[in-house]
Amino acid sequence: MSADSPLALPPARLTQRPGFWAGLAVVALGLASVAAVNLMRAGNEPLPQLGALPDFTFTRQDGKPFGNTQLKGHPFIANFIFTRCPTVCPAFTRKMAQVQTSTDSFGPNLQLVSFSVDPKYDTPERLAEYGQLHGANFARWSFLTGDYDVLKDTIVQGFKVSMGREAGAAEDDLLSIFHGTHFVLVDSRGEIRGYYDSADSDSTDRLLRDVKRLAREEG
Repeated sequence: MSADSPLALPPARLTQRPGFWAGLAVVALGLASVAAVNLMRAGNEPLPQLGALPDFTFTRQDGKPFGNTQLKGHPFIANFIFTRCPTVCPAFTRKMAQVQTSTDSFGPNLQLVSFSVDPKYDTPERLAEYGQLHGANFARWSFLTGDYDVLKDTIVQGFKVSMGREAGAAEDDLLSIFHGTHFVLVDSRGEIRGYYDSADSDSTDRLLRDVKRLAREEG
């Protein structure tokens, strides 16, 4: 068999054929276009409605009552913390501070609300000090305390977020206090529109995108 014979040459690989890369580019462009269209459609669709919050009124860090009445007409982002928390709360609150900065263009129309899950200890004065420590703009970011049972009912039954304390735990056993670490996005009518894992950067990025979607939806 001569060296010039086609049979003497190695079989042509698919990637060496002239039209392969051009065809692959067309397919990739088509898939990218479909993905972009789907993303645009998803971005234009209304956020899901996940349940209406019950009426609530608690005490803010300045000692004033704060709840549905003050939040009426304002979308808000909620989280759940306590000031002497030794584990997740410092990071959770720093994330909320980052959200405050990232949503600054919305001004006071978008509120941020941190609910204490340790209200017996978290007096308004302690919450004010905690907020100042984390750079809270109190015109937008409120810290709430109140009766433990009412707070627990609002958080667990209303927000559908876990909160509690291990039975029989000592008052100073801070590790016995547990609570959820998701942000909750609520619209201006008091309807929950999304949950976002504060430990997941992709999830918190989605929160910021959904804030913009909600703003478009509510006009």
